[in-house]
Amino acid sequence: MTGPMTDAPRTRDRSRPHDIVLWGATGFTGQLVAEVLVRTRSRGELRLALAGRSRSKLEALRDRLARIDPAATALPLLLADSHDRASLDAMAAQAEVVCTTVGPYARHGAPLVAACVEQQTDYCDLTGEVTFIRPMIDAHHATARARGVRIVCCCGFDSIPSDIGTLMLQRAMQERHGVAAREVKLAVVRSKGSASGGTIASMIEMMRTLQRDPPARALIADPYGLDPEGERNGPDGRDRMGASYDADLGGWTGPFVMAAVNTRVVRRSNALLGYPYGRDFRYQEVVRFSSGVGGMARAWGMAVGITGALAALTVPPVRDLLTRFVLPAPGEGPSEEQREAGYFEIELFGRGAGPDAPVLRGRVAAHKDPGYGATALMLAEAARCLAVDGPTLPSPGGVLTPASAMGDALLPRLREAGLEFEVR
Repeated sequence: MTGPMTDAPRTRDRSRPHDIVLWGATGFTGQLVAEVLVRTRSRGELRLALAGRSRSKLEALRDRLARIDPAATALPLLLADSHDRASLDAMAAQAEVVCTTVGPYARHGAPLVAACVEQQTDYCDLTGEVTFIRPMIDAHHATARARGVRIVCCCGFDSIPSDIGTLMLQRAMQERHGVAAREVKLAVVRSKGSASGGTIASMIEMMRTLQRDPPARALIADPYGLDPEGERNGPDGRDRMGASYDADLGGWTGPFVMAAVNTRVVRRSNALLGYPYGRDFRYQEVVRFSSGVGGMARAWGMAVGITGALAALTVPPVRDLLTRFVLPAPGEGPSEEQREAGYFEIELFGRGAGPDAPVLRGRVAAHKDPGYGATALMLAEAARCLAVDGPTLPSPGGVLTPASAMGDALLPRLREAGLEFEVR
């Protein structure tokens, strides 16, 4: 292995050869993130390197990026393999931050996290796999904290809108009313997007894990499953799977499929930040529909549809048939036209404590496909924030969340990138 072998945190002085190494750069999502970083790196003269397993694919990507910025022809290329620990150590030792899009993370991600902790290299990813994040917390949080290494999961559509949106709303509640919001509800009110093969593969992998691993099923069912050991309790119950009318949100609501990870990330942020939202903080996520009969029908239709789809994915023959003949394969995804036609809009409702509790509403939105166009922007800005703002971020090391690692610094970067975060 290469690099530091000490528990003392390294000095963040951007003295390593590369600010960001983008691992998995030639994958579907990796290429989108590479394009964002190349288009915007002139803002900070970002020292970017592309990394993957195939030199020929990396060279082809670099040629395409040069059409955006001719200077991209000089981008360094690094070769490594997800299951060759020595190559991952050598890659991580050259970077201030490793930004990875290589999933399913439960299958391919653990060696890279270990390498980054060993080499004292900050890390960010796109995982939405609770069954990956919890083992990384258990294996690496204490060591990463001692070494000052920030391992930041969930830096895409899951879970930046939820995590940074809640932080934004809580900051505004404190500034305007001097109290925390003891309850926050997030509602997806509009969205249009499609899934890539990589996202489907991650979901399939997680369903396989749940089928063969009873502790993993218990973890998924635990609303505080990502909280620190000994503090995995609170007032929230299981995620909503049915339909109901919500007067605060002004309509019928159905289940949001990403709530299983987003809610746990928000609760972990509250714990890691020292419970600024309160130990009695309640948080939930839903999809909102209209208030009439049509909204009720759509909410129940979503509830039944999601329950049926999840049940189907637990049956191996059905899952295998869907994988072979229906679902997109890894490396496939929506076209540029589809990504540009996508969008999402999220509303947040926050309420303080007491009979005259103040209420605030927030909004998070983007005019791109949530899982790819918007996600590429989010991950790129998270990596840039860790690399450029790293020396001044107040967060300690550990297996962190976006809000606990860099929330106040990341929020203005997300807005500058074109994402809408606002409090009404």
